[in-house]
Amino acid sequence: MVIVIGSINLDMITTVGSLPGPGETVRGDRFATAPGGKGANQALAAARAGASVRMIGAVGTDPFASEALALLAAGGIDLSGVKSAAEPTGVALILVGADGENMIAVAPGANNAVTPDDVAGTEFAEGDVLLLQHEIPLETVTAALDAARAAGALSVLNIAPFAAEAVGFVGKADVIVANETEFDMCAAAMSLAGADRAGRMRSFVGRTGRAIVVTLGAEGVLAATVVGDLAVPTIPVKPVDTVGAGDTFCGYLGAGLAQGLPLETALGRAAAAGALACLRHGAQPAIPLRADVEDAVAKAGS
Repeated sequence: MVIVIGSINLDMITTVGSLPGPGETVRGDRFATAPGGKGANQALAAARAGASVRMIGAVGTDPFASEALALLAAGGIDLSGVKSAAEPTGVALILVGADGENMIAVAPGANNAVTPDDVAGTEFAEGDVLLLQHEIPLETVTAALDAARAAGALSVLNIAPFAAEAVGFVGKADVIVANETEFDMCAAAMSLAGADRAGRMRSFVGRTGRAIVVTLGAEGVLAATVVGDLAVPTIPVKPVDTVGAGDTFCGYLGAGLAQGLPLETALGRAAAAGALACLRHGAQPAIPLRADVEDAVAKAGS
């Protein structure tokens, strides 16, 4: 079982020829809404990877709530742990440039109502995988990490969006996932030693005893663990929209670990899934199915 405690949003997406600079107004090409939120994205990715998934989170009582949950429900995810809160459903305002890069502003709304009490009502079992991110209150993240460890569950913490105050508890997670920028900020906040990123990753492992995974976009994935380092390539794609690629990676990684895959195999499948997610617009609508990911991995290896 993969248990996701995290954010649920409705994404509002506009594509533009180029991303605006400060004070600049640009003309958009298209507008769409789609379910999103890092927690929800990762939950759907884990489900599409073939895992049984339970989602813990919160939405408002506004019209956005049902749309934000639509694909999770359709994906067979257990939503009994999603509550209705007085705050409005979280929203993300997303601009996507012609090169696939994006700018995102998030209004968390009901996601701020996900509290340690929600963790206390969640049952973890040995063999479960817990997926967490930083779009809910950090005290809730900490409580979930402690609860998972007490139950013998494996925890995967995606430190996005990065928060400097989180460096005090990231070592509670069994596996930490970050992109290049997030890890560099974390390394600076922790004053990690090392001549390069790989060296600082090893420093992180030496200090915490936990595994660190850093995604590098088209360059693949680096991982450092107590038993050694890994460099895992991805499949080449021409991205049209990178929104949700990192969440797809995390969801597939969590599912792979829950299914007992070796870390290197789970990372390779997750990297391929993240790459395929860049081929369609939106976050959740772009998450690939397991069969498509396995086919892409097989073709890349042939």
